[in-house]
Formats: sequence, C-alpha cells, structure tokens
Amino acid sequence: MVARGEIARFWSLESLHLVSSDGGTEPSALVDDNGSEEDFSYEDLCQANPRYLQPGGEQLAINELISDGNVVCAEALWDHVTMDDQELGFKAGDVIQVLEASNKDWWWGRSEDKEAWFPASFVRGYLRQCRKHTGMFTVAQLATIFGNIEDIYKFQRKFLKDLEKQYNKEEPHLSEIGSCFLQNQEGFAIYSEYCNNHPGACLELANLMKQGKYRHFFEACRLLQQMIDIAIDGFLLTPVQKICKYPLQLAELLKYTTQEHGDYSNVKAAYEAMKNVACLINERKRKLESIDKIARWQVSIVGWEGLDILDRSSELIHSGELTKITKQGKSQQRMFFLFDHQLVSCKKDLLRRDMLYYKGRLDMDEMELVDLGDGRDKDCNLSVKNAFKLVSRTTDEVYLFCAKKQEDKARWLQACADERRRVQEDQEMGMEISENQKKLAMLNAQKAGHGKSKGYNRCPVAPPHQSLHPIHQRHITMPTSVPQQQVFGLAEPKRKPSLFWHTFNRLTPFRK
Repeated sequence: MVARGEIARFWSLESLHLVSSDGGTEPSALVDDNGSEEDFSYEDLCQANPRYLQPGGEQLAINELISDGNVVCAEALWDHVTMDDQELGFKAGDVIQVLEASNKDWWWGRSEDKEAWFPASFVRGYLRQCRKHTGMFTVAQLATIFGNIEDIYKFQRKFLKDLEKQYNKEEPHLSEIGSCFLQNQEGFAIYSEYCNNHPGACLELANLMKQGKYRHFFEACRLLQQMIDIAIDGFLLTPVQKICKYPLQLAELLKYTTQEHGDYSNVKAAYEAMKNVACLINERKRKLESIDKIARWQVSIVGWEGLDILDRSSELIHSGELTKITKQGKSQQRMFFLFDHQLVSCKKDLLRRDMLYYKGRLDMDEMELVDLGDGRDKDCNLSVKNAFKLVSRTTDEVYLFCAKKQEDKARWLQACADERRRVQEDQEMGMEISENQKKLAMLNAQKAGHGKSKGYNRCPVAPPHQSLHPIHQRHITMPTSVPQQQVFGLAEPKRKPSLFWHTFNRLTPFRK
C-alpha cells in the first residue's frame, strides 16, 4: 500500500503545480473572525465590484478588504532574502498577512511577528504583465497566446481543493480521490479549447520572438517571478501535457489499488472518464483541422448556392461517382460528396474533368436509406443494378442512385451508416464547432483563393475521408502539433543549463 499512498500524495503535488505553473496564485485569502479561511479569486471580487476591473483595481480591492476589517493573506511563491531591516524576508510557501497595499510595487505586511515592506510582484504572472503593456500586445494577441488559461486556472483551484479534502495525510494509501475526477468530469472539457488554440499560440509566439524586445520582455517576466529556467512556450505547454497525463496516472493508481479498496470502483470509472475526455479533445482537434480543408474545397466549387457547407457539416465521410436516376428516367452522371448531415452533388465540366459545378444537396437527417436488389424498381419502373435509394421522411420523395460496381455500392451503404453513427456520437459527446471558427475557416479559404485567375484552375482534391472506428474503440492520441515525447513524458521539463544572458538567444519556441 505504500506505492498507492505515494501516488495519492503525488496527485496533490501535481495539481498544486498546475495551479501555480503560470507563475502565480490568486493573491489573497480572507480569514473570518472565527479563524476559518474562505478563498476569493480576484475575478470573483471583480464580479462583485466592477471598479476592481479598472487599472489599480487589485490594490483597491485588497485595501478595501483590509479597511473593512478582513484579514488578507498572501502566499509567497519564492524566497525573498534581504539584509535590509525595512524589508520582510520569507521563504516560498510562507503566508504573509497584508496590512497595506497602496503602493503597486511594495506592500506592508507581517510575518512571524515582524512587520516590514515586501515586493508585491511575487503574485504577478506572464499574463498580468502582458496586459499592463498595451503598446506591445493587442487584446487579440493575448487571446491567441494565452487562450482560456485563466478558466483552466480557476477550475484547477477547485479541483485541487477537492483532492486535498479526499487526501488522507495520516494514511495516504486510504485516500479516495476517484470521486474527484468523476465530479469534475465535465469541467475538464475546457481543456479542449486550450489544446485547439495551442498551435496558434505557438505561431504567434514564434513571430513575436523574432523581435529582441519580446524575447527580453518574456525573460524579464520569468526572472521577476524567479521561475525555473524554461521559456514561456514551455509553461504554456503544461496544460496540454497535464490533460493527457491523467489517464496514464489513473491507470498507474488503478494498478496499485486492490479490488477490495473502497476507492477501486471510482478510480476505475475515473480512468474511463478521463480517457473519454482526452478522446473528446482529440476529436475536436481533428474536426478543426478538417473544416479548413472543407472550406477550401467549397471555395473551389463553381456556382455554389445556399448556405456554406460548414453551417451544418464538419467532415467528409465518402465521395465518388454515382448515376442519379430522375423521375423521368433520365440518367445523370454526378460526383457525390457525403458529409455529416448533407449529401452534395456536383457535375464535372465536359472539357475540364477536374472542374466541378454545384448541382444541389440532400438533407441526410430527413432521409431513409433503402437497399435495392438487382431488377425492376417499382417506384421508377426501371431495371436497376447496384442501386440504392434515399427516401424523404417528410415529403416521401425518392432519390435513386446506381453504382458502377457492387463493391462501390457496398462502400456507399457503409458510408451512409457511418454518417448516421457519427452524427449520433457528436450529439452524445457534445461535439460542436463554434460559429467563429467556421467563419474564420471560410474567410481564410476565400483569402487563399482570392487573386487567382478567373480561368479554369485545377480544383483542390476533396478533403480526406474521415475513416474512424466507433468512439469507444479509438485510441487516445495527442494533437499532432505536439510531439508525443513532450506530451507523455512524466518527467518535468528539463532546465536549460545556460547562463542568464545566453538565454536570450535560446528562447525559440519548441526546440527539437
């Protein structure tokens, strides 16, 4: 049981590291007259009083709390060694009572019966420093670089408290933490947005790091915090690493938990739950990559009509040539593209067979698939071979299709079944692509196609088919933009051995 106790203890340390990995924790905790502690984040205080959102609002909030008789405390994130009697010395982890915070750089506080000045900057991180330099960073740049990291931070604070409540300090092997993951399962979904945003954050950082002032700025922020010698891209990678470590760590905990242990069933359920979370994140990542290709494909189609394909669809499931039989018995050779929710038909140009013209689409949500045997079809009164039809549930209208070969027909029947299954899975998993992401994909595709010759250009190849196993059979993988060895390596990031001034030349993101 010793091994299980060490793993349980590791959970608390891991979550604590995650909370403080951005370079700071929330600056204060309030203690009531009975001595019990109640935590308030700065964001919570801002919701209660919008004045705290103004410049200097944090100091204002702390001073007003002190004036109202509250005891405001701050936790030191690093050692502060001083020989000056007017300064307060402390070690990382020490709790300091804040007595006065009118100065933005130095606060007056008490620690171990001594009152003196101490630097307020120990609670400030990269994001807060960037927000103060509006001339260097736009709001859009900050959103790209940091994503929803503040939401993750607030979630992790709550998750850490839940873990600490379940951790048995006297007998660690008796800790029961599985329920913490089950209770917070839905909350972990916020990592999806961060992981999807991360490649864009790396590109934005790479562009900024080409300028010396940004390299110096981020390094100065790190030194101000006395953070370990890792560049900012390393810190921003931490949430991506953490969410994929959870299934591995729970699997290890389950390995050392006997079936008789009170936490066994919860740990087992938590392991499955966190695998599903990681799978959901990968699915959203894959769909985001897919919609860019689909948008470029739509832009290449001549005479597109109606809503954009991305308004309802996010992946191509199958494509190929079919013969469509009209009500009048006419045969029309068409190229069909089966997306989730929609079947799009196009016609090839007579001279340029690589040029496609839009001819219409069917709503697959309203269709029922009917397999037809070879012979005469009673609806069309025609002899058919390798045929199937789609029947509208609302209008009873029939759409008849014929494939060239039996194996082609079999692929289409399977593709239609896959389309229905994937639509259902997306609904069950809450898989949605935001309207902004769809609009951005279409805008980028239109920009990429702008300025080309109005003559017949070669069409881009159709977006790749998404041949996936059912969701419960899929393996957990990390987004392809992040090297696997960085994601699944349980060791902490390596420290750079270089000296201070040499680090300025080594701040390139994601060195390989």
